[in-house]
Amino acid sequence: GDWGGIVVMGSHMELKTGKGHYMCVFHDDGRFFTDKGKVARPVVFTLYKTVTKDGGLTWSDPEALQSDSAVHLCEPGLVRSPDGSQIAMLLRENARRRNSHIMFSSDEGRTWSKPRELPVTLTGDRHTCRYAPDGRLVIVFRGRYANGNAIAPTDGDCTAWVGRYEDLVKGRPGQYVLRLLDNKKGHDTTYPGVEVLPDGIGSFIVTTYGHWTEGEAPYILSTRFFTEELDHLAAQGRKIKLSDDSMRVEK
Repeated sequence: GDWGGIVVMGSHMELKTGKGHYMCVFHDDGRFFTDKGKVARPVVFTLYKTVTKDGGLTWSDPEALQSDSAVHLCEPGLVRSPDGSQIAMLLRENARRRNSHIMFSSDEGRTWSKPRELPVTLTGDRHTCRYAPDGRLVIVFRGRYANGNAIAPTDGDCTAWVGRYEDLVKGRPGQYVLRLLDNKKGHDTTYPGVEVLPDGIGSFIVTTYGHWTEGEAPYILSTRFFTEELDHLAAQGRKIKLSDDSMRVEK
């Protein structure tokens, strides 16, 4: 095509507007959207959506949803509410000045709310969302935080958050967050694929890359779990003290 982006078509959602209707969302910093793209100074991150009405054979010209140089919102991850009436978009904040953000649409992606910050427990990159059989929401992402506001046990690791969709809407911290896989080198990890298996117990499979062995090159690893296992591990884990609004880690 004649347009592009960073991790273009990175998150998609089937729409209720008709058969074969899908929406993809992505971002760009000016470099790849056109063949003559360049980065502005200060750099501006723009979120885009594109829609198909023929099952992906053709796509609409991308529409800009949000642009900003103060916060760099990118790598959107979509999830639909349990009743199907709303779509949430979770967003990485790449300037590392603020927590991750979230936007909502109640009209199948036509319009979106203004971005707002998420609790620190949901701050990170490349959010991938799936529902457990009990209705809880499991979100897998890379723990990556605003400067001076890190959750140390999950910083730079493949992280799992467990809570309810309503926690996203109301800005609550969720039930718990934990390290799913321990990355041994900085923050070089986690573009997660997440699936729920039809095995009767709701097993999750998470597949991603990372530096899982000290001193070795990164490789791809899969882990399998179900939410009851995570509940047990979280009950034994270290408690995190948060600010009253859940936006910051208290020292």
